[in-house]
Amino acid sequence: MENVNETILAQYANSPSLLTIIAGFNQAIDPAVQIDLFYDQVFNPNTAVGWGLDVWGRIVGVGRVLNVAETGYIGFHEADDGTSVIGGFGYGIFYGGQGSTSNFALTDDAFRTLIFAKAAANLCGGSIAAINDILMRLFSTSGKIWVSETSETILTINHDWTLTPVEAAIIEQSGVLPRPSTVTLAYAKASIS
Repeated sequence: MENVNETILAQYANSPSLLTIIAGFNQAIDPAVQIDLFYDQVFNPNTAVGWGLDVWGRIVGVGRVLNVAETGYIGFHEADDGTSVIGGFGYGIFYGGQGSTSNFALTDDAFRTLIFAKAAANLCGGSIAAINDILMRLFSTSGKIWVSETSETILTINHDWTLTPVEAAIIEQSGVLPRPSTVTLAYAKASIS
């Protein structure tokens, strides 16, 4: 603690035993390092990690764990176990057995981006420009993504790359995109040449 002598009552200020005990205690327990660590790992959303980000997620109303839909598998129909078998190679993954769960926990960096997008969604007015800004915050490294008004009741999310299951879950389940009431969201992969 800085300026520990200012916290000692005047009647004890000249007691060498008490001052020695307080000085030793102050050296052993210096809260400055812990306060800086708390600020960096919890209080500052730009540098928070782990539990600190989970706290920020609860504050803005978004969770770290998303339920990701499994993609189709490459394989044969001989063992009909209910898995979906899709077209030839390059369109799926080999079936490796039933997964234990379809839940996916976002990494700290991905969750931080989702937290900032949800915070922006909490403050935005729901305009197309605001939704486009949120989408670009989330997916600016993947490619172009934008919202267009298809009809009075449909907003279409266009993108020029194939969404991963995690990206699709962020758009569909996280609740990060505001939408006016009675308006539904549609998805269309844009063919940009």
